[in-house]
Amino acid sequence: MNAEIIAVGSELLLGQIVNTNARFISRQLADIGVNVYFHTAVGDNPDRLKSAIEIAENRANLIIFTGGLGPTKDDLTKETIARHLNTVLQMDDDALTSIEQYFNRTGRPMTENNKKQALILKGSEVLPNEHGMAPGMIYKKDECFYMLLPGPPKEMEPMFLKFAYPSLRSKLGSYEVIASRVLRFFGIGEAMLETEIEDLIDGQSNPTIAPLAGDGEVTLRITAKHADLQVAHQLIDETEEKIRKRVGEFIYGYDDSSLMEELIKLLKEKELTIAAAESLTGGMFQQEFTSIPGAGSLLKGGIVCYTNEVKANILQVKEETIQTCGVVSSECALEMAENAAKLMNADVGISFTGVAGPDELEGHPVGTVYIGLYQKGKKTRVEKLNLGGSRAANRIRSIKYGCHFLLSYIQE
Repeated sequence: MNAEIIAVGSELLLGQIVNTNARFISRQLADIGVNVYFHTAVGDNPDRLKSAIEIAENRANLIIFTGGLGPTKDDLTKETIARHLNTVLQMDDDALTSIEQYFNRTGRPMTENNKKQALILKGSEVLPNEHGMAPGMIYKKDECFYMLLPGPPKEMEPMFLKFAYPSLRSKLGSYEVIASRVLRFFGIGEAMLETEIEDLIDGQSNPTIAPLAGDGEVTLRITAKHADLQVAHQLIDETEEKIRKRVGEFIYGYDDSSLMEELIKLLKEKELTIAAAESLTGGMFQQEFTSIPGAGSLLKGGIVCYTNEVKANILQVKEETIQTCGVVSSECALEMAENAAKLMNADVGISFTGVAGPDELEGHPVGTVYIGLYQKGKKTRVEKLNLGGSRAANRIRSIKYGCHFLLSYIQE
């Protein structure tokens, strides 16, 4: 079964809301082997919606609509589909009773246009709405299924899980599951990664391999399809092993993980605490660190030391270091990392100093960054970066590199 998801609502096209429904539905459909090849968004316009339906019918046999089932004039999904399929709408008594009971419970007057929400395509399978008013429905014509769902996620998601999903499973009978795994890479560019595994990508069939780059990281999504979920995972394992043999040193995590999450996981595993000294990143490392639940017990504290005065008087960086080497230097980064850890009695220290931009500092070009890494019992290390990009990008990438370097440093 091949599906297309059509989100109806001008607010989507205006950027007023994000279409999270398509993501949710696609993930559920993957579990039962339904291919989702297209996501479409269309405004509250019957002609454009009709055009979107005609296009979808040529490439899908399951068309899922979200939105446009409400009581107002711009809620036109049901009406447009009914005209297109040459069928009629009829009142669903159970849905109407549910709507009337809602207004009785809340003590609000029920206007006539609210009855519109109880209309369904004649002959359709009704999907009850236990968290709102308008029911959903599944209608079949020829070899195509048309599924209509409400737009609000708080209504759509429980309706889909409780009623639509089981109905689709029964219609499919036997099916193949679609399993996927995301490998997360850092320290290698998308072009280089693709070059290293080019033959695997060119020869893909099942599983498939899809690279994606973003925010200084690269991911590979491996997707397999099989009637047996265990076999699908085995196919993914075999492909991952081939990839690891070539570029495994750059893999740091899976799926929705992040470098910061992996760092926190490692610190917990090793029972290590951390402190930070931040100049160019301005506290962003600590902000991201503490945004992850459970990280609070690991961070002893940190110092945001933008000025030389704070570096010297609070962080105790030697005046000689600042005067001789400058604050954009490996020597300053080293002292910052060591002193932060020692002042706060932490096991690990990390420091960031450099030039985020937009102007040079101490003769160093924008993007020059030094990251200090300290751990009790180890020799302090400093890593130098030569980044390019905007001020914001340099700060974000500095933090990612800091996590990346620290992961390797602690595990040595």
